[in-house]
Amino acid sequence: MNSHDHIVSDADTLFGKPRIKGRRMGVNFVLELLESGWSKAQILENYPRLKAEDFQAVFAFVRDCLKDEEFIMQATLHNDKVSA
Repeated sequence: MNSHDHIVSDADTLFGKPRIKGRRMGVNFVLELLESGWSKAQILENYPRLKAEDFQAVFAFVRDCLKDEEFIMQATLHNDKVSA
């Protein structure tokens, strides 16, 4: 899946944070729901405008972000400083 078809960023919406195209629902919000214990089924039931493809795009977007070696290196360096 290509997350660029479903995940967009616009300075005029959600302060430029990545969001699901056509929605005011940020990628971060979906991840926070999951982190809080919501299941995929609960999210889709409570947000009926959200489609399964959008949900998959959130994971594809996160996957693509984690492929960025610079991002991973910054996180590693930060964690090393915190634990020292």
